[in-house]
Amino acid sequence: MISVPKYWIGKKICPGRSIRCVLAVLAVSVGFVLAASLEAKAQGRTINIVSGSYGQNCGALHGNVTRDVAHRCNGRTTCEYSPRAPREGRLAGACSNDFVAEWRCDSAEFHTAALGPAVKWGDTLVLSCVSERGAGK
Repeated sequence: MISVPKYWIGKKICPGRSIRCVLAVLAVSVGFVLAASLEAKAQGRTINIVSGSYGQNCGALHGNVTRDVAHRCNGRTTCEYSPRAPREGRLAGACSNDFVAEWRCDSAEFHTAALGPAVKWGDTLVLSCVSERGAGK
């Protein structure tokens, strides 16, 4: 059962506790919640990581850091990811490793972004599902 806050039923909004007034207040409240929810969904598409690969250009397996990227980025609208070498199968220092991320925005658009060879500690790749708006868009 939906409960109406007492101050809505008092003298301020619904004097005399009219059932019509209470129902009108509830309808308006539900309308605002639904409108806000729909607007957030339209603007808030979220990241769903497909794969994350560190050092694939040096022979590492495709998707070797997918779990870490997904843990840090899934469900967000934007994510700043700083790649780390995977614990298992670390690559020899003779090769400059790259980093590639692949993701979808709410199972729709497919995106790929990369940091080139010689990724250093502190380098950051920004993944996003935010639609650009403004001049030229």
